Amino acid sequence: MSQDICVIVPTIREYECVRSYVRNAREHGFDVSRLHVVLVTEDFCETEEMAAMLDEEGVSGEVFDGTRREEWYEDHGVAEFAHVVPAASHAETSFGLLYMWANPEFEYGFFLDDDTLPHEDVDFFGTHMQNLAFEGEIEAVSSDENWVNVLYRNAAEHGLYPRGYPYSAMGETVETGTAEVESGAVVASQGLWTNVPDLDAVRILMDGDLQGQARTRTTREDFGEDFVAARGNYLTVCSMNLAFRREVIPAFYQLPMDDNRWDVGRFDDIWSGVFLKRACDVLGKRIYNGAPLCEHNKAPRSTFDDLNNEVPGLELNEHLWRIVDGVEPAVPRDGRTAGPSDGADSYAAVFEAMARELRDGDWSDYNNGAFLNYVGEYMIEWLACLDALERTVPATAD
Repeated sequence: MSQDICVIVPTIREYECVRSYVRNAREHGFDVSRLHVVLVTEDFCETEEMAAMLDEEGVSGEVFDGTRREEWYEDHGVAEFAHVVPAASHAETSFGLLYMWANPEFEYGFFLDDDTLPHEDVDFFGTHMQNLAFEGEIEAVSSDENWVNVLYRNAAEHGLYPRGYPYSAMGETVETGTAEVESGAVVASQGLWTNVPDLDAVRILMDGDLQGQARTRTTREDFGEDFVAARGNYLTVCSMNLAFRREVIPAFYQLPMDDNRWDVGRFDDIWSGVFLKRACDVLGKRIYNGAPLCEHNKAPRSTFDDLNNEVPGLELNEHLWRIVDGVEPAVPRDGRTAGPSDGADSYAAVFEAMARELRDGDWSDYNNGAFLNYVGEYMIEWLACLDALERTVPATAD
């Protein structure tokens, strides 16, 4: 089978986790030749050792530190857009999306964080691919707050809400039903996590932990059947264990965090998930949640460091989803393939409508409200960068 899966791993420390994922694929009979691993790292990291690891594991891949990324932008004629991927930020995963867009053979992408491991008894890649191909009946979750806690199953026992879940949406009444999912409707598969839960710093402090980890841990028993969030309901999307179809890339920009004058950080994947969920609702698509679980082994670090990064954006996080939810893109559903230059039924059209709303709005009532204007500007530039890349990609033979 052709190489059609791009595995994107942002890393400055534990890049050896890739070995476990490749081993899991082989042990479960998944075709490793389909995988191409892109390690997004920094100039001060062990880039030669990373490349050697890929060779030793017999898996295709490349290592991109800051210098190599700059060279890549130049080679692909998009150096003027290099700033859309923030420096020294987890949001550098956006580079992986640009890399995918420039290589049309990649039909699927995976985001993996370097502090995760697959559960050995589960076919990690195979399960995600099955989720993306899912059709049929599945549990649909909603709440009276229009937000779904992805940890809702045992919430009465552990009381956990994941990073990015709005404080104003807590205390929700959960309702479950069923949804009929058509073939091709699942465009993203979010695997959840055991061990260290993905919480924000405020919630970690409330759990009594100063090392950024939380004392309450999750186990397999905290997760039940897989599910989707019902139409009109939002959810946190974490990029540590995520698979997606190529078509969503125009609406899946990992936002410009950390490297901005407001010092807003830690919401890159969360806000990208809000935008993607709105696009999915408009276009009749779905985000699948649950398996495969991964083991999250977050390294100890100061909870207060994370708090400092999160505080500048906490109020904005309470309002962003409402702004997005109020955007009604004029997108006819004519079945055309999505693309950044397609003005009809496309993720780009929905994304552009949200971008313009943020860019042109008056958000001065919120702390750091101008950051939303900044985000809107960068979202527009993201689409322009994809369009420029599309013009430089050689035409694929029929």
